[in-house]
Amino acid sequence: MSTPTIALGIALIVVGAAITVLSGSDSITSLIPAFVGVLFLVLGLVARWRPTIGRHLFHAAAALALLLVLGSVGTLVGRGAEGWALASQVGTIALCGAYLVLAIRSFLAARRAREA
Repeated sequence: MSTPTIALGIALIVVGAAITVLSGSDSITSLIPAFVGVLFLVLGLVARWRPTIGRHLFHAAAALALLLVLGSVGTLVGRGAEGWALASQVGTIALCGAYLVLAIRSFLAARRAREA
């Protein structure tokens, strides 16, 4: 799962940077996906470097992805968004949601392999 975690990190960094540049935003909040992307990138790289703790790092990454999905959905529902903010939140939800699906499938496959 290190490769999808690293890929998610890079994708979120790109989303945050692209939205900031394209929108001409001078607000630090437009870079939130990029900041979180750095966390995913670090988690994935450390998991490659220290495979013995990879399982724990992937659980942390999955929890972080879940928080991002819930936070972005909550913001959309609670305050609403439009324009570039909407694009950023939808991108974050889609990327982290897809990662969560991969993570859950991976966790289930690992459990089945241990039980077999």
